[in-house]
Amino acid sequence: MPEPRDPQLLKGVLPMLTLAALTREETYGYELVTVLRDAGLDDLSTGTLYPVLTRLERDGLLISRLVASASGPARKYYRLSAPGRAALAAQRDAWVDLVATAERVLGAAAPPTDPPDAAAPVPAPTGSPR
Repeated sequence: MPEPRDPQLLKGVLPMLTLAALTREETYGYELVTVLRDAGLDDLSTGTLYPVLTRLERDGLLISRLVASASGPARKYYRLSAPGRAALAAQRDAWVDLVATAERVLGAAAPPTDPPDAAAPVPAPTGSPR
């Protein structure tokens, strides 16, 4: 069973992933959750995504409009604004740089080992001290 994802890692990249997912087409919040879940964010909830959409819209990176729905209340559709496209390009470049740095550091790190057992007997010193 895989380890649960660190929520702080997701929190850091979710705005960028949201912008990226919206480059394809205008969509509404729940459909966007479905797209991101299908991409591998299995545990993403609407309660996590909607505040991100609100903040991105408040920052001028998204534009929204209400569209009447025959099956219920009007849906709010989101699309990228011009500043949103520029922000996504800058974030994508920063992400690529960060991943390269992380791979260099992780690749140079020694594999983790188990700490020595404190209850294990300490081997006797060899040779005599001078």
